[in-house]
Amino acid sequence: MNERHPMDELLRKDRIPHIWCSGCGLGTCLAAFITAVRESGIPLEKLCVVSGIGCTGRVAGYLNIDSFHTTHGRAIPFAAGLHLANPSLKVVVFSGDGDLIAIGGNHFIHSARRNLDITVICVNNFNYGMTGGQGGPTTPIGSRTTTTPYGNFESPFSIPYLAAASGAPYVARWTALDTRRMTKSMGEALHKRGFSVVEIISPCPTLFGRLNRQGTGLDMLKSYQANSVIQHGADPSKVGIEKDGKIVVGKFVDIERPTFLDLVKERLGSKFKMHWEKVECDPALVPAADE
Repeated sequence: MNERHPMDELLRKDRIPHIWCSGCGLGTCLAAFITAVRESGIPLEKLCVVSGIGCTGRVAGYLNIDSFHTTHGRAIPFAAGLHLANPSLKVVVFSGDGDLIAIGGNHFIHSARRNLDITVICVNNFNYGMTGGQGGPTTPIGSRTTTTPYGNFESPFSIPYLAAASGAPYVARWTALDTRRMTKSMGEALHKRGFSVVEIISPCPTLFGRLNRQGTGLDMLKSYQANSVIQHGADPSKVGIEKDGKIVVGKFVDIERPTFLDLVKERLGSKFKMHWEKVECDPALVPAADE
């Protein structure tokens, strides 16, 4: 019997078993990402993964590739620094809704506006799972969390709408149940030039599911199956998620748009040269010491 699992190469087995709860969708999301990486053809030495704080942030620690576990909300600016310092790398941000859309929301919208060549995978479980199940920026109206015991009164962000309105040229959403479609979208996002975003709706049975009486992780996945509607090309402004409502999934945006570095090179031309090791400016552009 072969004792080696096909995903062993990309997992840090010394850190297994993982810390995720039974029924959580993060294991499925990680497996889909590993499959997408294996099928992408991207050399592992040219790939790095950045995450922030939270349950999803643990992904970086389980991957046996160059990965960085950064501070809360700062995964995207850290990834931006990696990309701009070495554009030959494929930089992926893999984190949660609280990390990327709450404290990291400003970085999310401006990186999309600039169209930095980064892939963002955002696992959305509608609450802060690691720190106690508090309400977050994607918690549907009426949903109970530890900080909204009478139901959430704040209008949530729709991640696809936020990404598309900010200028992201690739935006997709799937649930943790849609493993093959999710894997395909991750692969497309990896090869997309520009700020590509894949949102994954994932069950959090321990906190969000329990407080909203949605049952086990399997029960939540069955609910996704019953309530998901695939609408490729749907208007991102109309795919918001309501409590106990339909979940519109699919590939919503797939367009071409110049990246940040494309525009830099276009504007500066031969005056600006970018290398793996450093950024060099034409000496003629550097002010003299007395200027």
